[in-house]
Amino acid sequence: MSNPVDFDGRPFHFIGVGGIGMSALAYVLANRQLPVSGSDQRPNHITKRLASIGVNIFDRQEASNLQFFRTLIPTNEVCLKKQEEIPNVEQTIMPQVVCSTAINNNNLEYKAAIELGCPIFHRSDVLAALITYHHSIAVAGTHGKTTTSSLVGYMLIEAGLDPTIIVGGEVNAWEGNARVGQSQYLVAEADESDGSLVKHRPKIGVITNIELDHPDHYETLEEVVDIFQTFAQQCEIVVGCIDCATVRDRLKPTVSYSINSNFDADYSVTDIDYHAEGTTALVWERGTALGVLKLRLLGHHNLSNALAAVAIGRNLGLEFEDIVRGLPSFSGARRRFELRGEVNGITFIDDYAHHPSEIQATLNAGRLQAQQGQRVVAVFQPHRYSRTLTFLDEFAQSFAHADAVIITDIYSAGEVDLGLVSGEQLATEISRYHEQVIYQPTLANVCDCLLQTLGPGDLTLFLGAGNLNQIIPEVINTLRQTATVTS
Repeated sequence: MSNPVDFDGRPFHFIGVGGIGMSALAYVLANRQLPVSGSDQRPNHITKRLASIGVNIFDRQEASNLQFFRTLIPTNEVCLKKQEEIPNVEQTIMPQVVCSTAINNNNLEYKAAIELGCPIFHRSDVLAALITYHHSIAVAGTHGKTTTSSLVGYMLIEAGLDPTIIVGGEVNAWEGNARVGQSQYLVAEADESDGSLVKHRPKIGVITNIELDHPDHYETLEEVVDIFQTFAQQCEIVVGCIDCATVRDRLKPTVSYSINSNFDADYSVTDIDYHAEGTTALVWERGTALGVLKLRLLGHHNLSNALAAVAIGRNLGLEFEDIVRGLPSFSGARRRFELRGEVNGITFIDDYAHHPSEIQATLNAGRLQAQQGQRVVAVFQPHRYSRTLTFLDEFAQSFAHADAVIITDIYSAGEVDLGLVSGEQLATEISRYHEQVIYQPTLANVCDCLLQTLGPGDLTLFLGAGNLNQIIPEVINTLRQTATVTS
């Protein structure tokens, strides 16, 4: 990128500001008193939050949106300095335009930005610039990024280090997907899905695991490994989970962690107790017992995520007591085994799991929470045709911990349906390994099916990165109304 990101006062305009990654950056910049605007065709609670802190939100993506900052009067020191370089700055200043991968060349705002000569950045460019300016901790990996970065951020808050946090999910602890602190520390979730991971140069890089998850961008696992190797080379310290064979064999992290004590990691655990209320384990640091870690989060994957936080905390010089003090109260990020409600003895859980490994981990956590005799009902909306086709057999074998499985049609996420795979085909494949599989083509069909089949005691998990979770309130409300009528 020829034009560096300017944090000295030049405005920012975000095309698609309501996205989870874009909005976090807009929130941080606006809270640092920089002029920010953004557009999104689907206003939501995230755009309302941004508007409440002074971000100008447009509900249409039009070329004229870029004219908003042309009327600014150059009264602050930064703008006065700009006058020496650009005559009549109030008439000519153009914002720095920030886009995500989802914005294409046909977008009217994007085309206008090019014509006007605006500096144009991918959201990863802005994040990379912020990472460079801080004592930064960037959390990468195919799975567990959001939870791990949130755990690290929460740990630093509880330890009094007041970090800035940018994550790919909403966290109740700071009421959103970003938090602005006053210290030098920045915790950021670093995404590998589009290859932009290679732009980041953090002080500490975390790699939770490496798998092929985005076949729309990568053809082979080797291509994914190359991206992570480049990222690792640009980190001063690499904290890696060696439970993942690819991390263990291909990256050789500076600091290793593992929930398998046989791997001789720098940080490991023994005396593990997984139970319905959470997890406890004894933490070891290079052969020395540090103490007991307690979590509300369920499952081995979350114990691994928490162990990464311990490794980072120790690297920053924190005492173990300061690291673990707040972790038992951390409830996780939204859409990560998030409790959405209970009615008629039926529990509703919303989870972002959309890869076979994530589904297995989430259903394993569900099985841990389920009481004896309680059914675990998995409702899955496949995400992207490319992912469903690539991992068809792996998906088919991912539902062993569920008593019943409901599959709906594939959420395209903008991909074109080439007719190579369908939700019905996936349901058929799952039925080769599972006795109770129901295919329901639409969300309305899924809703009707749940109302007819759910019963007291069922633990119902809604799995997927699409819009499946939108039906949860409708199912809960209908069941509640039915119970009121019959009582």
